[in-house]
Amino acid sequence: MFSPIPFQLFGLLIVSFLVLRFLYKSSLLYVLSKWWRWFQDACHVYQFYKVPQFNEHMQENQLYRKVSAYLNSLASVEDSDFANLMSGNKSKEINVGLDPDRPVSDTFLGARVVWRNEKSEMDGSRALVLKVRRTDRGRILRPYLQHIHSVFDEIERKEVRLYVNTEPERNGWWRSVPFNHPATIETVVMDSDVKNKVKSDLESFLKSKQYYHRLGRVWKRSYLLYGSPGTGKSSFVAGMAKFLRYDVYDIDLSKVSADSDLKMLLLQTTNKSMIVIEHLDRFLAEKPTAVSLAGILNFMDGILSCCGEERVMVFTMHGKDQIDPTVLRPGRIDVHVHFPLCDFSAFKSLASSHLGIKEHKLFAQVEEMFQRGSSLSPAEICQIMISNRTSSSRALKAVITALQLQTSAENSESGRLSKNASGRGPEESGETKSFFNGESVHMMKDLGKLYGLLRMRSRRKSSDDMDLAEKENSQHGTSLATKL
Repeated sequence: MFSPIPFQLFGLLIVSFLVLRFLYKSSLLYVLSKWWRWFQDACHVYQFYKVPQFNEHMQENQLYRKVSAYLNSLASVEDSDFANLMSGNKSKEINVGLDPDRPVSDTFLGARVVWRNEKSEMDGSRALVLKVRRTDRGRILRPYLQHIHSVFDEIERKEVRLYVNTEPERNGWWRSVPFNHPATIETVVMDSDVKNKVKSDLESFLKSKQYYHRLGRVWKRSYLLYGSPGTGKSSFVAGMAKFLRYDVYDIDLSKVSADSDLKMLLLQTTNKSMIVIEHLDRFLAEKPTAVSLAGILNFMDGILSCCGEERVMVFTMHGKDQIDPTVLRPGRIDVHVHFPLCDFSAFKSLASSHLGIKEHKLFAQVEEMFQRGSSLSPAEICQIMISNRTSSSRALKAVITALQLQTSAENSESGRLSKNASGRGPEESGETKSFFNGESVHMMKDLGKLYGLLRMRSRRKSSDDMDLAEKENSQHGTSLATKL
C-alpha cells in the first residue's frame, strides 16, 4: 500500500512542473526567434556601411565618435552579449557599454539595423559597421544618421570631457575621462573687471564665425594666463571650459617625442575644443627638449591650425619676462591675463566665500599687512581658511601669522644675500616668536610647513632676479663692446 502524498508536497510538485514548463517554452521561443532571424537574414540582401575611426589623414572621424556615443545610449545594449558594466559619474550609478566585436541592434522607422565594432588587422584601428536591408536603405539611411547627430548633441550638452595625450603606439593619441571640475569663472577670485572682459571676449568669439571667415582667418582664439603658482590659473582654465561647454585637450609636452607627434595631436583634436599647455615657460627653459621652439610656434599658429575651427588655445606661464618675443607676438597670443598674488580686496572675497564673513575686527590688521607689502597666493590663503573654517577668528589670525612669516622669510633671504656680500647679517628679532603665544600646536606645525614653502619661493624669486640681473649685465657689456 502506498501512503498518500502530503498536500504540501503535491503543491510543490505542481509549482516545479509549471516552472520547468515555462523555462522550456521560454528557451524554445528564444531558439525559434534566433532561427527566424537567421531565416530573415538569408532571405534579404543587406548593405554594409563602415564608419572608420580615422580618415586618410589620420584625423579622428567625428562620425565615429558620435555613433559610439549614440550606441552606448541605446537600451538594446543591455540585451547585447557581454555588454560592459562600468561605474558612472555619480555614486551608485552604473552604465552599460557596448563591447567591441559584439553586435547591437537598433530600430528606426520600423526598420531593424545592426551595428558591430570591428578592429582592423592592418593598423589596429577600429571601425563601426552598419548592416541595413537594401529595401530599407533609401528610406531610412539619411534620416537615421540625422537622428544620430541629434541624439549626440543632446548627450554633448550634458557632459564635457578631459583628454590627455598618451603613448600612441599603445593607447592611441588621446585618452578621455568626464571633466567634472567644480570651478567656474565666477568662483575664481580675481579682479572683477578682468573677469568680465574675458567672459565678454569669449562670448564675442562664439558669435564670430562669419567675421573670421570674411577676414580669411582661422576661427580660433588664444589666451596666455601668467602669474605665480597658486593664483588660480588652472581653476580659471576649468571655468573657461565649463563656460564654453568645450572638451579640454590637456597636452603634456614631456610625453611628446617629436615635432611630428605634436602635429598629430593637434590634428586629432575636435572642433569646439579647448587646447591647454600648462607651464610653457618651464618647458621652453629646458634644453635639450624633444619638441623644438619651431615646433611650438607651428603648433600655435602654423598651417595645421586651419585643420579645425572654433578652438580656444590656452597657455599658462609663471612669468613672461624671459620668454622669446616670437612666442608672445599677436596672432599667437591674442589675450594676456595676469594672475597676481592676493591683495586685500581678493582676501575679502576669499573670507566671504570660505568663512562666510563680510567684516571682522581683524580685517584692519590684515589690510595693514598687505599695505606693508606682504603677500600670499590665493591658494595659500584658501588652504589656511579651509584648515580653520570652524573659527573665523582663528583663521584670520593664522592668515596674519602667515603674512608675517612671509615677510620674515623675505627679510631673512635678503639678509642672507647681504651677509654673503658684506659678511654681516641682520639682527634677529623676537617679534615673530611672541605672536605664537596662545596658538595651538597643530597650527604651529602647519605654519612651519608654510614658512618653509615661503622660504623656498623667496629663494627662487631671488635666484630669478639674480639671473635676470646677470643677463642684463651681460647684454650691457656686449653692447659696450660693440660700441667700442
